[in-house]
Order: sequence, then structure tokens, then C-alpha cells
Amino acid sequence: MTTLLQVTSLTKQFAGKVVVDGIDFTLAENTSTALIGPNGAGKTTTLSMLTGLLKPTYGSVKMMEGDLRANIGFLPQFPQFHPWLSALEFTEMAAKLNGVPAKKAKVEAQKTLEFVGLGNDVNKKIATFSGGMKQRLGISQAIVHKPKLLLLDEPVSALDPVGRREVLDLLKDLQQETTILYSTHILNDAEEMTDQLLFLRDGKLVEYGTLHEVRERFDEPNYVVEFNTEKEAEQFILQSEHIGKAKGRYVYIEIIDEKPSMQELLHHLSKFPYKIRKVARQTASLEEIFMKVARKI
Repeated sequence: MTTLLQVTSLTKQFAGKVVVDGIDFTLAENTSTALIGPNGAGKTTTLSMLTGLLKPTYGSVKMMEGDLRANIGFLPQFPQFHPWLSALEFTEMAAKLNGVPAKKAKVEAQKTLEFVGLGNDVNKKIATFSGGMKQRLGISQAIVHKPKLLLLDEPVSALDPVGRREVLDLLKDLQQETTILYSTHILNDAEEMTDQLLFLRDGKLVEYGTLHEVRERFDEPNYVVEFNTEKEAEQFILQSEHIGKAKGRYVYIEIIDEKPSMQELLHHLSKFPYKIRKVARQTASLEEIFMKVARKI
């Protein structure tokens, strides 16, 4: 994949305190990268340096082709809107501010609002918008000038489940046309739509890679066997030659060096007079992996 952005030794200090500590990463074209970490990890500060809202104390941010500032769209965590404007007026204004010629700004604003699902609401005042509609409008102003890189700070954290789903689906569509870097602490969302993960803790980049690569480093896969009753699960543990843990009617058996195989486990289960509801291979969730990353520090 073609590299779009190169970040080198990016550092930010406030009053002598290091908030972002010499992080290095690259972003490839048309990918989605999640910047994750607990509150205070440095996510917002990192995004602010990439946008130019904050000047780094040290380090560099380089767009491989084209001017960095002209090719960035940004949605802050708490966007501010002019409630007396219509959606079209607001997006048209954003287009002009981002260099779209005045003659084209209204047309591009209309197209962008249709793309984000606000085509029927272009003339409505922003004051009447729901939280989900405002988030769509925020994305609209961030992409109306067709940036190569879209930066989003906690884009779904304040939305209800329906609004979150709508925005996540929209971001998946956007990834076909632009590169996305977004911060989040909702790890299920990152697991669903992300090509690459950046784990920040205390300003340091502690893990970096694709979800598959991070899983390979931290995952401890196991099998989960569901029995009819808790008693059957406990009896299986007592009689089984495999190491496992019972939780309710479920038994979790750790896989070590691909042993036991699924075939071996099924053969072993066939020796017991229990009705098995389910046997499946299970991998750690991103939340579980993140807790392991956090414990490494």
C-alpha cells in the first residue's frame, strides 16, 4: 500500500510535562486507523498536532504528496455549529474556507450533504438537528473539500446506538475514498472497521499494527464448550485430561501450540455422556487485548 502520511518522533510538552512522547507511525492510503487508549493517553493532543491546531514540541508530520494542511479534514470531539444556519449554508461556508471556489462551493456542499444522508435536510436549521444529524453534518464539513486524510476525535462517543451505527456505516463508505484516522475508547467499534491500531498510554505508542498482527502478539486462543448445565461443565473439568476452566455451563480450554486440535477435542468430548450445545474456537476481543497491552507497561 502507498504511504500517505509519515509521523516521526512526534512530541508535545505542556509546562514541562510530556503529553505525547516521541511517537512514530505511518498511514497508508484508503485505510482506517484507530487511535485508542484511556482518557488522558494523548489521543486528542496527537490529532491536534496533525491538524496544525497545536505545534509539536519536537518531531514532524509529513504528507507524502501535496500540502498537509490543504489535504486534511477534521471533526473535533465537540464540534461547534452556528444553529441559525441551514445545513447547506454551513457546509457551503466550510467548503469556501477550505479552498473550494465560490462558484462550486454550493454544488459541492449539496453533493456532500446527500452523501452523508442529509439530502432531505439541507434547508433545515441546525438548531433542529438531532445528535446523529449534527455528527453527519460535522463529517460533511470535514470532507466537502475532498481531503486525502480525515481526522476524527471520538466520532461516535456521544451518540445513541442507532446514531453510532449510522455514523460507523458512513465511515466505512468514506474509507473507499479517503484515509481515516480516528480516536476512540469504544473498542468494539475499532474492532469492526479498523485496518490498523495505534495504542497510546501515558503519551507513548505502546502497540502499533494491524488487528491481526496485534492479535498474534497478545492473543491466547481457546475453545469454548457449552454444556446443558453447570454441573455437567464441572464434571467435564474433573474428568478431562485437558486443562480448562468452567464458568457456569461453559468450559474454556486453552490452545497451546495448536493443541488440542478441534478434531482431538471433539473426539474427547464424544467419550462423555453429555449433550454438547456448542463447541467453538474463540479469540480475545480487542478490549481483552488492550488490557494485556496496558499491563505490559
